[in-house]
Amino acid sequence: MALMERVSTLVRANLNDLIDKAEDPEKMLKQVILDMENQLMQVKTQVAISIADLHLLEKRRRENEDKVGEWMRKAELAVDKKQEDLARAALERHKSYQQMTESFIQQIEDQKTQVETLKSALRKLEQKLAEAQAKVELLVAQHRRTRAAGKAADAQMAMGDRAKLATFDRMKHKVECSEAIGQAKAVLAGEDIDDRFAKLEKEDEIERMLAEIKQRRSSA
Repeated sequence: MALMERVSTLVRANLNDLIDKAEDPEKMLKQVILDMENQLMQVKTQVAISIADLHLLEKRRRENEDKVGEWMRKAELAVDKKQEDLARAALERHKSYQQMTESFIQQIEDQKTQVETLKSALRKLEQKLAEAQAKVELLVAQHRRTRAAGKAADAQMAMGDRAKLATFDRMKHKVECSEAIGQAKAVLAGEDIDDRFAKLEKEDEIERMLAEIKQRRSSA
């Protein structure tokens, strides 16, 4: 039946594989649990119906067994009354009810098999549902960690790209060179000013010394 096929599909479902293939694992797991709950209700209903049908078949079997005994007693009564035609008619009814009883017995066995099959499917689905409910948070958290680890690995690989590192090194070297040239220019500019002031001071000193010599010579 279609119901059992759907139940079988849900029971065989591998939750880890479903998560790996799903674009939205959380949404997918919630849908799987919802499907299981819906199928569980349907199976429970079907089990109840099958058990009710089994009870009805057993009741009908008992009724037919009673009829078998009843028509046998009537046939015996007819024989006692020396009414063979009536006895034959009673025996035909007896035989008919006996055949119906045998048919009910077979139907009851088939119905018992169906009830046990449904009960087994119900137990498996209940177990699978409990497993899914227990694992849902764990599996979602595991999937999130795996996805985060993958992104971290991609970022690390991107940072480890040799071409990008070489470009970064070239830019770094260029900046360092620019800074060094700027510092050198500043030093040179500073040295030029110092030299000019030193030259002026030297000229003043020479003029002072020359004036002293002239003063001494004029006094002599």
